[in-house]
Amino acid sequence: MSDERAAQAASLRGAIDLSALVNRPDPAAAGAAGAGEESGAGRLIVDVDDRTFTQLVEVSRTVPVIVDLWASWAEQSTRLSATLIKLAREYAGRFVLARVEAERSPQLAQAFQAQQVPTVAAVIGGRPVGLFVGELPEPEIRDAVEQVLAFAAQNGVTGTVPVDDADAGAEAAEPEPAPLPPLHQEAYDAIERGDFQAAIDAYTKAIAQNPGDDEAKAGLAQVSLLHRLQGKTLDELRAAAAAAPDDVDAQLGVADADVSGGHVEDAFDRLLTLFPKLDAEGKNRVRERLVELFAVVGASDARVVKARGRLASLLY
Repeated sequence: MSDERAAQAASLRGAIDLSALVNRPDPAAAGAAGAGEESGAGRLIVDVDDRTFTQLVEVSRTVPVIVDLWASWAEQSTRLSATLIKLAREYAGRFVLARVEAERSPQLAQAFQAQQVPTVAAVIGGRPVGLFVGELPEPEIRDAVEQVLAFAAQNGVTGTVPVDDADAGAEAAEPEPAPLPPLHQEAYDAIERGDFQAAIDAYTKAIAQNPGDDEAKAGLAQVSLLHRLQGKTLDELRAAAAAAPDDVDAQLGVADADVSGGHVEDAFDRLLTLFPKLDAEGKNRVRERLVELFAVVGASDARVVKARGRLASLLY
């Protein structure tokens, strides 16, 4: 790890307080953690949330745990997660990768001070260690992993997870997912081959058939965002927005990029600040885009709740 990254990690050590999660008197959580402790200790890659995180703190006393706070709608986040999963398998049990969907685990996101996704941290011997925020090249991520292992060794945390047990545990804990509805599967397949317009069409049909299909609505918002950003670079979008601060298209473009990159509050603030300056047509376009971005981030997200309230005050 570079000196700058090492200094950043050192500066974050001790700044994260997990006590509210680890020590809270929640019998249901304790029961769930106890039930899952064996699989948590015997798997390379585990998904955890506010309720089940305690078991990973215990695991960290023998094997270092790297924590990936991620979101499925953020492209940078999903790319980084794929790299971390690859490294977890490559290191063959020298650390456990704990994946946390930040939106579904607000307490963990707050505890790890995750202002954006991706945020990566570690827990070593029950102690939290901040690592980095945002996407990094694989060599720098590998350096961060080596830093974690070195720090763990200094603190006597040198255990490993048996790989065979990890594979068996994963198969036992992850049943075959239920098949998607036909139009959802059609959209998923289209996304896999990069045909975002076909995915948009499939989700639109699904919503027409069932106006209450919230999953299709969320999928439509996410793939529409990807479609709008296709072939565009962040530098181009930011340059256009800086050159034309009152241009609706330019500001919508950079807001899309900010949400995709995890800078959700920046995107919302940009559009809500622009909103009062616009004519009726411009306000309607910004309002519609905000509603789409709210669906991408998630209606229950605190940042969405705050921005929705601010939009309501501007409308009424």
